[in-house]
Amino acid sequence: MELPVMAKAISVNGERFVVMIGERRIRKRVKEIARRISREYRGKTPVLVGILNGSFMFFADLVRELTIDCEVDFMKLSSYGDAKVSSGNVEMIKGLNCKVTGKDVLVVEDIVDSGLSMTYITSHIGLQNPASLRIVTLLRRIPAIRPETHVDYVGFEIPQVFVIGYGLDYAQRKRNLKAIYRLKYTGNRDVRREYATRNG
Repeated sequence: MELPVMAKAISVNGERFVVMIGERRIRKRVKEIARRISREYRGKTPVLVGILNGSFMFFADLVRELTIDCEVDFMKLSSYGDAKVSSGNVEMIKGLNCKVTGKDVLVVEDIVDSGLSMTYITSHIGLQNPASLRIVTLLRRIPAIRPETHVDYVGFEIPQVFVIGYGLDYAQRKRNLKAIYRLKYTGNRDVRREYATRNG
């Protein structure tokens, strides 16, 4: 049975969103991923790099569930602002504060879609020659625009839909929702195509 959420359906900017992944499912999956990471990195102290702003809730919950020691840092790339569709340009706003040379690094994202941001991030971190570099994402869209983009830990695979909540926003709003909501489409194909693409 699902834990209570703010509402089964909400309205944002005049558009209707419905629950796609409930709070209980999210919590269960985060614990499963944390157990796997703790097992695979036993005896090590990985650096977890959260990608701001979208991953902050997933990142915090994941770190709390780990049973191993870890370091944390953050990166921030160019945001979408109020748009639903990426310009395709990736720009670094905040880089790493720590040195990761010779360390095990886990990049923690909210959603991976096109692979553009992830390619940029891994290339940037790779210049420091970490001992290992793996990717954790809460959501991965299927099919991806770049299917060769490898993700090591995936929370949920979702279709090409626009989603908000649990850190993901719509014009910087609704990040604080405990569940993940998807846009309830009107049936307009052009609208479906526009809402399908998001950061990642």
